Amino acid sequence: MSDFFQNGVITTLQNVGDRSLESIEKELEEFSKRRNMVLLLPALYSEFETPAMQTIIDELKNVKYLHKIILGLDRATEEQFIEVKKRMSVLECDVDVLWNDGPAIKSIYKELSDEHFPGLDTPGKGRNVWTMIGYGLTEQDNYAFALHDCDIVNYKRDIVARLFYPIVHPGLDFEFNKGYYSRVTHKLHGRVTRLFYTPLIKALSVTFGSNRYLDYMESFRYALSGEFAFIRSLGRGIGISPTWGLEVSTLSEVYKNTSNRRICQTEIMESYEHKHQELGSQDDGGGVYKMANDIAKTLFRILAQEGIVFSEASFKTLLSSYYQESRFEISKYNALSKINSLEYNRQDEILAVEAFQDAICTASKEYYEDPMGVPPMSPWITVRSVMPEFSDTFYKAVKSDNEKI
Repeated sequence: MSDFFQNGVITTLQNVGDRSLESIEKELEEFSKRRNMVLLLPALYSEFETPAMQTIIDELKNVKYLHKIILGLDRATEEQFIEVKKRMSVLECDVDVLWNDGPAIKSIYKELSDEHFPGLDTPGKGRNVWTMIGYGLTEQDNYAFALHDCDIVNYKRDIVARLFYPIVHPGLDFEFNKGYYSRVTHKLHGRVTRLFYTPLIKALSVTFGSNRYLDYMESFRYALSGEFAFIRSLGRGIGISPTWGLEVSTLSEVYKNTSNRRICQTEIMESYEHKHQELGSQDDGGGVYKMANDIAKTLFRILAQEGIVFSEASFKTLLSSYYQESRFEISKYNALSKINSLEYNRQDEILAVEAFQDAICTASKEYYEDPMGVPPMSPWITVRSVMPEFSDTFYKAVKSDNEKI
């Protein structure tokens, strides 16, 4: 059983009771009569070759309150697209598959690129998420959207129910819900959150002083989780980053577009297990090193928009502060591991922190060279203001693909 402590500037909805999933789902079925709920699933075709994806499909067979599932499919041939359509057809609700590598969606990307909308030439989760949101908005009766990754090894349908519940309950007033969970097996996981994101946010506060934005970002128990939900009116106005800074950028967009009082975070499962990224390094530029680099640049740019002035001296101070804060985090997790008899390799933790220090250093240099960086993909309300008829075009393009089977 979790705690009920409310810290930070947003509401935290822990799992502190014995309420059954069936009870929550029964309420959601009632809510669904007036509020259409749409589940967004960003997926690579390769994820359909894993046991995790089959587990997700098997669990979703028992979900009866969804109006629709939109699956954004990347890196798939036509044969693989048709195969995915067949596998998803076993679900009770309608499923539309966005074949992002197919001619219909590619023509959509070209049409948007011709109007100078950014990010369309950057494949990845960010573009996939943005495309799914845009397609979901083409149906005016769609009220709420939830999103989760497709590599969750220990997936349970509780995730979907707990993401939707706070934003569709007529007696609550939330527009955005961020999922959180523990990342523990025989040892602690979540290196980027534990050893990079958390100490970096604290170091930014030490270096530049606390502000409303940093207080907000520090309030999330798992800011880098890939699971969140939002209502239609909010989704229309948020930009999506095509980089590894997607989660941080999304939280920042939500911060700019609604009140903290209408933002919550919900414990959606006790422990979360998915595929683990390699650490990576400055030399190979991959793994979680790349993720940390993109997150740092995203934070620098958003803080600059908040009025923070960066300099060479302030970045040196930030690195020093991060060094201190990250070592303190290592000592905390060492103690946590000991009392719970978890495996803990202090040297591996130090190596991770050193890689993250390099990522911050590189990010600061890249920020200086290009303060604007990779622009976020435009909010869909902007697309529609420029191209009023685009929704119909988009809807027909996806439907033509999905009629192949």
